[in-house]
Amino acid sequence: MEQRDLDLLEKHREHDAELKALWEEHVFYEQQLQKLEGKNSLSPGEQSTIREIKKKKLSGKTKIQAILDRYRSTEN
Repeated sequence: MEQRDLDLLEKHREHDAELKALWEEHVFYEQQLQKLEGKNSLSPGEQSTIREIKKKKLSGKTKIQAILDRYRSTEN
């Protein structure tokens, strides 16, 4: 995520419950991915879990971007 997006996120997440929840979910998924991807070898189940987490993370990031785009449009 670009710095300007992170700045906008920081500015608005405390008063936007949806944005805050999406960001916390994004961070949680990132932590799960780091744990799994840090392993030397992965079982087929773990590989499947990684794919699912990445899909959820991307979906959440898309929602975050949409919210940030709305804030950007109102600030310009």
